[in-house]
Order: sequence, then C-alpha cells, then structure tokens
Amino acid sequence: MSKIKSLFKSCSPCNASKDTFRKLITLRSAKSYRRCLKHLREIGINPFKTVPHSRIIGCHFRKGVSVQALTRSPLIALVEKDMKIRAHGLPQKKASARFSSVPLLTPATSPALVEWNIRRIQAPHAWETTRGKSIKVAVLDTGIASHPDLRIAGGVNTIDGGSYADDNGHGTHVAGIVAAVSKGGKVIGTAPEVNLYAVKALNKDGEGFVSDIIEGIYWCIDNKMDVINMSFGVLGSDSSATLHTAIKKAAKRGIVVVASAGNSGKSSGKIDEPASFSETIAVAASTKSNKIATFSSRGAGIGITAPGENILSTWLDGSYKKLSGTSMASPHVAGGAALLLAGKPGVTPLSVKKKLKNRAAKLNGFGALAQGSGLLQLDRIFESK
Repeated sequence: MSKIKSLFKSCSPCNASKDTFRKLITLRSAKSYRRCLKHLREIGINPFKTVPHSRIIGCHFRKGVSVQALTRSPLIALVEKDMKIRAHGLPQKKASARFSSVPLLTPATSPALVEWNIRRIQAPHAWETTRGKSIKVAVLDTGIASHPDLRIAGGVNTIDGGSYADDNGHGTHVAGIVAAVSKGGKVIGTAPEVNLYAVKALNKDGEGFVSDIIEGIYWCIDNKMDVINMSFGVLGSDSSATLHTAIKKAAKRGIVVVASAGNSGKSSGKIDEPASFSETIAVAASTKSNKIATFSSRGAGIGITAPGENILSTWLDGSYKKLSGTSMASPHVAGGAALLLAGKPGVTPLSVKKKLKNRAAKLNGFGALAQGSGLLQLDRIFESK
C-alpha cells in the first residue's frame, strides 16, 4: 500500500458523522489528483467534494486525528478546514412586510419613479448608454427563485447538484437589486438587461461551506461569467487560502468579483473574507440619509459604498420585501460593474474597480475605513478620465 493511501486509511472514515470534521485537500498536480482519487476509491472513501479544476478533494476526518502527515506528502499542496460561510443579510424583523402594493414605475426609466437606492447611485443616467445587455452576472448565494421581475438565464447547485431555485429568499433579493426588470412595475435593478445566473452554494438557512463556494467560482469561470456577486462572509477568524486561490483565478480570467464587507458594525476593525481579498471590490452599506449604516463593518480594504438599509427588492413567491445588510449594498456595485462592462467592452477587473472608485462621492463625516472611496455613482462611468 502506498504511503498516501495508508495515511488516508488511518485518518479518514467513509461517512460523515458527529465525530468527523471536513477538510479540503489540494493536490499539486492533475496526476496526483487522479492518483489520490484512485486510492480513496480503493479503500472505500467517498469524498464529499471534488473540484478537478483546482485539484481539490474534500474528505471527512475523525476528530482528534492529526492530518499533519498529509501536509508533508510531496503530492499535497495544502490541507485546510472546509470553513463555514453565512449570508450577510441582517436578521429579518417579524413585522417585515411583503409590499404587495407598490407604486407602478411608468415609465421604468424615469428617475423620479425608481426606488431611492437606484436613484442614489445614479443608475438611470447610465441607462442612457446601456442597461447591461449581454453581460453575464452570477449571484453566488442561496439560489434565485422564479419571479415575474427576474429573467434567469441559467445556473447551478453546488451543494447537491439539485435545483438552483432559492429556498431562503436572500439570493432572490440580491438578484433583484442587480437585475430586476420591473415587469410588474414595482422594482427595477441596477442593470436590468444583464444575463442573470443563479449559483446556489448556500442552503435554506443562508449557510454553506467554502468548498461549495469554490465549486461555484469555477463554474463561473467555465461558463464565462463577467461579474460575480458574493454577499456572504467566512465565519470565524481563520483565512481560507483555497478560497483566495479560486478568486485569484476568477480575476485572472477577467471576472469582476464583488463582495459585501460584513455586518459586524463600527467596532469590527476588519472586513470579512472574501471582501478582504484584494482581487474583490469590497462594499460597505449606506443609508437613505447618506450615512454609513451602523451595522456595516469597518476596516482596511473597503473599496466603495452603496445603499444597504431598507432596500426593496424581489422575494419568494413572486413578492417583494425590504431587507438591510451589506448583502444589499454589494449587488448595486455588481450591477454597476456590469453597466461599465457593457458600455466599455474589454475593460479589465482592475480597471472596473478603479473607475468605480474614482467616480464615487465622498460621504461627509466618514473615513476610508468606513466608506472606502465613497458612494457609488454611475452617471459618469463612461467618461474617458
């Protein structure tokens, strides 16, 4: 029996249980990856996740068993915990309304009739040039539910391979902020003509694992997405090098990655992963009165701010709801990035980030650790300077 095969047999059971924990193993080469899978099959171990593009294998290990020997194998590049992820929406209030009667938008292009948050970022001015047609935007979240105001072009479920339909509501709300089409005359998104894709990697509780997020990122790379919105954060203080590697690859492939900063408030001192990765555009949340929301995380790395308090958007069962969180701020920027890409084809992710930051408006009374470059403004994004 080979050494690595023996190592797996000594510390990895066949099935998950309360006495096991999840680890992600990154192999150094495609050959090593195939070899490792072969060994696992031979000893009856079924990985909970395999991501061929990044040579990642997810396995359950017995609690109390050291995996240090695995990390010393020349075939293995990295072994790390499959960290938990949670959506960045704030807990919903019991009295939250469904908003079944909202004034019609007639016409939908009129700034006076568009929801305050879309007007605040000057999206209607950008619509004079483009509404995002042909740009592919992936919402990596709890999925997207069928809704009259959402045109879903496709998607994937990286949790179990099933439906990408939303069973939580968070992803549907985020999707509406990006791309609601105002067919029902109630809400219109930042970029209503983009091609919208659902990447369901979070469950009905708005939670998931890094491994499902990573698989979703590689799906986005394979399917040539232009923008990915990530309105979630890694739980705990540990950093995921495996997640960072996936985001680096997405950025290298020309994908703009937008992420919410987190909802830990004024005393947080830092923003959450993946927003803290330099390859993303990290987004803080502002209020209708142009203040940074009290819940919005503060820290180095925030790139820009967008509305995130009491945002009306699409919800389950064809309804509408107001929610708050940096989760709601991030899709404004994802939509803004899509508009910029549609109006200026070929712009790199780094250039998109710089352009959006350069056009942002500073909010009085707040420093860069709270607002980054300021409030997203889309009225001049197509100017050459």
